Amino acid sequence: MSENLTLDGLAVALRALRLLAVDFSRLPAPDVHVSPVLPDRLELSFHRGLPDFEVWREALGISPDAVVYREQGDGRTRVLKSSVAFAGAALKLTGYGDVCVPEPLGGAA
Repeated sequence: MSENLTLDGLAVALRALRLLAVDFSRLPAPDVHVSPVLPDRLELSFHRGLPDFEVWREALGISPDAVVYREQGDGRTRVLKSSVAFAGAALKLTGYGDVCVPEPLGGAA
């Protein structure tokens, strides 16, 4: 990585973002992250639940087997992650959703 990276150095990730905006314009809007630290990576994250992640995963043709499941926040948040090559960029998808906790049997005491 160069200390003098210009905006042109992010061209691969930005080109991928432009193509996604055109080809998938009707899909839910993600949070988008591009960084000079990893200039060829484009990150899309979804914080409003996992359905938006799933819509994008299917649209990009990512197999369910290529998704990694984790929990964070003491098991309160589900996290789905996957990566795919898209238009020369490393495209990383991350989805966050609440873990459904069942009500205790017999109701609250």
